[in-house]
Amino acid sequence: MSPKQIPMSAVDRAWLRMDSPQNPMMICGVWTLERPLSMSRFRHTLEERFLCFDRFRQRVIDTGDRAYWQDDPLFDLDNHLHRIALPGKADKAELQKLVSDMNSTSLDFRQPLWQMHYIDNYGDGGALLIRIHHCIADGISLVRVMLSLTDKTPEPRLGKVARKRRSKHRQRSTVQNFLHRAVDSAEAATNQAKLFIQSVREEPNYPLKLATTASGVALDLLKLGLAPVEPKTGLKEPLSGRKQVAWAEPLDLAEVKACAKALGGTINDALLCTVTLALQRHFKAHRETIPECGIRVAVPFNLRPLDQPIETLGNRFGLVLVTLPVEIRDPLMCFRQVQENMNRLKRSYQAQVTYSLLDIFGRGPDVIERRALDLLSNKASAVLTNVPGPKEPLYLAGSKVTQPMFWVPQSGSIGIGMSILSYAGTVQFGITVDKAIHADPDAVMSYFRESFEALSHAALAGRQDAIERKAS
Repeated sequence: MSPKQIPMSAVDRAWLRMDSPQNPMMICGVWTLERPLSMSRFRHTLEERFLCFDRFRQRVIDTGDRAYWQDDPLFDLDNHLHRIALPGKADKAELQKLVSDMNSTSLDFRQPLWQMHYIDNYGDGGALLIRIHHCIADGISLVRVMLSLTDKTPEPRLGKVARKRRSKHRQRSTVQNFLHRAVDSAEAATNQAKLFIQSVREEPNYPLKLATTASGVALDLLKLGLAPVEPKTGLKEPLSGRKQVAWAEPLDLAEVKACAKALGGTINDALLCTVTLALQRHFKAHRETIPECGIRVAVPFNLRPLDQPIETLGNRFGLVLVTLPVEIRDPLMCFRQVQENMNRLKRSYQAQVTYSLLDIFGRGPDVIERRALDLLSNKASAVLTNVPGPKEPLYLAGSKVTQPMFWVPQSGSIGIGMSILSYAGTVQFGITVDKAIHADPDAVMSYFRESFEALSHAALAGRQDAIERKAS
């Protein structure tokens, strides 16, 4: 008797089908560790706290018109957990080369779609390289899963060890069954509008009242479709599929907060402005004409309630297109424009629109999704994620996590991914760049720090001038 097959959600299936040789749909992370791990203790941690999630024991069965989750009858942890060592100096450069190589290599679809590599000779401790396919869950959900492997002290309390949890497959509603039949019919193309409205109305996280929001949703859908393609720059090139990964030394979160407060904005505004100024420095270094209309980045927007149980995996986020005003050279004016762009997006339904579009694409033919993906990916130069992490340092199997970093996959013709993660009073920043794109990831990392220092200096100087004017 073959194992039971559980239908994959339409949105997860959409991410599954985005996988390509140029852009494998993997979320990739690296944790550097203060001291070496005990492999027996780490294996026990995985068995108790990671493999309790069904998805990590299940493989994908793709029949072409449907995709399913199925328990892997031959599941073996040794197929997913590997112990390796770095060559040469075993320094940061060698670790970045390894992560770049693994970030360019697809996962084995014959097995559950995740891999971990423990590097036992990095620094005085080690490093953990993690790769998980995007169809399993989104970044917010996977960060929560990975954090569940950690403890607040080197020796966990007995109550910390997670109990075995089994996620229950949610039964489809009558309306969802109708939607599946509608997509299967020959009239699916004429039903796209109805599918979209129904998908938006069913989303439990954002119950839209059609009477008051239909015009706003329609307007944002129209804006998304009519948005011009990205200007031609060196950031948009045909992709090779080989990635280059780098990460910066962390910023002090207190300094970022002080900068944001002085500017009257949020931490997110300050970090997006820093990214903008870093890309501006990249264009200058390459003597490239800076687009007068700025460039756009696709930013994931969480649609998952923060109190939702950790057992709930899957993808629950939309994408918003954020314009980065790289043409504005003055740091303070650049910040104001970034702040205005973000405030405008917060009032829009763009995240819900893109989530619902993914739901529709996941139900329809692959060729339609590919065409839509090409269309949407031409409207952004990069993917940028910003995920809040824990405020206190964490320990993995007794070893302190000194620096966590992760990268989300790019899709379609997008070849750059940038990630921001807060952790224990610091802000981590990393980038992955396709080798065909003429951008040095290590140089961009240095531009990021230089740009933050310039923005912070301008912010604090501006606040001092305001205080002096008020005093006089």
